[in-house]
Amino acid sequence: MNVLSTSGWEEYELLDSGNGFRLERFGQYRLTRPDPQIIWRPRLDRQQWENIDAGFDAEKKKWIIKTKMPEKWLMHYKNISFYAKLSPFKHTGVFPEQLLQWEWISSVMMHAMLNNKLKSSDNDVKILNLFGYTGIASLVCAAGGAQVTHVDASRPTIGWARENQTASHLADKPIRWILDDALKFVQREVKRGNRYEGIIMDPPVYGHGPNGEKWDFNESFPKLMEQCRLVLSNKPLFFLVNAYAISSSSLMLENVFSDYLSDLKGIIEVGELALEEKSAKRLLSTGIFARWSV
Repeated sequence: MNVLSTSGWEEYELLDSGNGFRLERFGQYRLTRPDPQIIWRPRLDRQQWENIDAGFDAEKKKWIIKTKMPEKWLMHYKNISFYAKLSPFKHTGVFPEQLLQWEWISSVMMHAMLNNKLKSSDNDVKILNLFGYTGIASLVCAAGGAQVTHVDASRPTIGWARENQTASHLADKPIRWILDDALKFVQREVKRGNRYEGIIMDPPVYGHGPNGEKWDFNESFPKLMEQCRLVLSNKPLFFLVNAYAISSSSLMLENVFSDYLSDLKGIIEVGELALEEKSAKRLLSTGIFARWSV
C-alpha cells in the first residue's frame, strides 16, 4: 500500500489544516474549507487563518466572500489550463492531489509512445474517463495524443470541462463530451463493440445520472468494473480508480481489481492520496486509489 503525497505545485498549496478546516491557496486566492477528518490543531496563527479571500460556511452551506474575487480564475498545470470556481458544494473544480495521477497517466502514455504502442499523430489510443468532472485528466490524455471519451452526469460540469478545453488551446483535440449515466453508457459501449486502451474513473459514494439513475458505490461499483473490463482493448495501457469519502480502505479496491483485472499482465498499485501541508509537513488524506498498468 502506497501513500501518494504532493505538496502541490506553483499554483496550489495546502497552507495549514486544523479544527475541521483546510487553509489553501488556489492560484492567488486563499480559501478555507471544512474537512471533518481534521481533528488536530492548526499550526499557523489566527491572523494567517483570517487573511483569506473566501471561506465556505458549513452551516449556511455557502461561500462567504471576504475580498473582491472573480467568478472564475485560471490555473495551470504544465501545458493544461483550467478554471477554478467557488462551487455550491465547497469544491473549486480542482483536486490538487490528482497531480501525481496526471503525471502517472502522462508517464504511462509516454512509455507506450516510446515503445510504438501510441502514435500521437494517429490518435490510435482511446481513453474513457468516467465521472470526468471538470475534465483535467481528459485534457492531460488528449494533450498526450489520445482520443478521449469524457462521461459525466452533470450538464453544467461538462460545460465547465469544455471551457477548460478552450482555455488549454486543445479545441482541436478529439474529445467526446458525453452527458450520461456512467454504468448505462459503458453497457451500451459493450454492445457497440467499442474498446479503450485506458480507463479513468472517480466514482462518488452516492449520486444520480441525468435521468435519475441511482449510483450507490458499494452496489454499483462492482457492476461498473465488470462492464469496464469488457470494454478494455486487447492491448490495454492503464486502469485508474480514485475514490473519495467512502468508508472502505484501498484494500477494497485491490480486491475488486483482482476480481476483474487479474488476467492481465501488469502491476496493480493501491493506496491513499494525500496533500502535504506547507506549515508543518503533515499529510492530509484525501482519498484512496487503485491503478493497473502494463
